[in-house]
Amino acid sequence: MGKILFVSHDGDTHETELVAGRSLMQHATGHGVPGIDGDCGGVCACGTCHVILDSRWLDRVGASGPEEDQMLGMTPERQPTSRLACQITVSADMDGMTVRLPEFQM
Repeated sequence: MGKILFVSHDGDTHETELVAGRSLMQHATGHGVPGIDGDCGGVCACGTCHVILDSRWLDRVGASGPEEDQMLGMTPERQPTSRLACQITVSADMDGMTVRLPEFQM
């Protein structure tokens, strides 16, 4: 099994087993990762699953769409590599990915 590492804003790490085929938000909430709320249930309507990726993973997760860009535009902690975890489908080639969490979710 692969692993995905979630790192909180204060450096706490949560290593999880990779679960391919689910959204990154479902993956995090299913593993009890604190800091990923997913209030809207994963329909890109709330921004409470904001994550910051290392730029080397961007080609594997794909580009963000207009709704995601709109939601991310409302968060003051947006970074160039920010994404909503509900819009990323986890795949086996994401083994070893590190996902950083902002201090606050919207």
